[in-house]
Amino acid sequence: MTTRRQTANDDTLFWTLKVLQENPGVSQRTLAKEVGINVSTINFCLKALVEKGWIKMGNFSKNPDKLSYAYLLTPTGVAEKAVLTRRFLQRKMAEYEKLRGEIEELQRETEKTTSPLKNLNRSKI
Repeated sequence: MTTRRQTANDDTLFWTLKVLQENPGVSQRTLAKEVGINVSTINFCLKALVEKGWIKMGNFSKNPDKLSYAYLLTPTGVAEKAVLTRRFLQRKMAEYEKLRGEIEELQRETEKTTSPLKNLNRSKI
């Protein structure tokens, strides 16, 4: 069974890799905002992803803004993103099914409690 911390970590990795794959030249500030974490955490996450070999970080040497980097997913990173995507989707589908069941139960309860009231209102008319 996965813990909340593991789930949060998986989500952070999933969203980080997803954003990087879509926009390799994204700034750390923008990436942090899109992932929903602070800049220092995204910096730590990027370093960990580089150490794991999931991304490569390259500097645009001809760019006048020497702080611009590109974060490119490695083949290992693409494979790991696929695993994270599968887990993310399974978790979201389970959440959806649970929520759908709760909604259906609430609808049944609402119908039960409003049915007697409808009959009462009709008898007064």
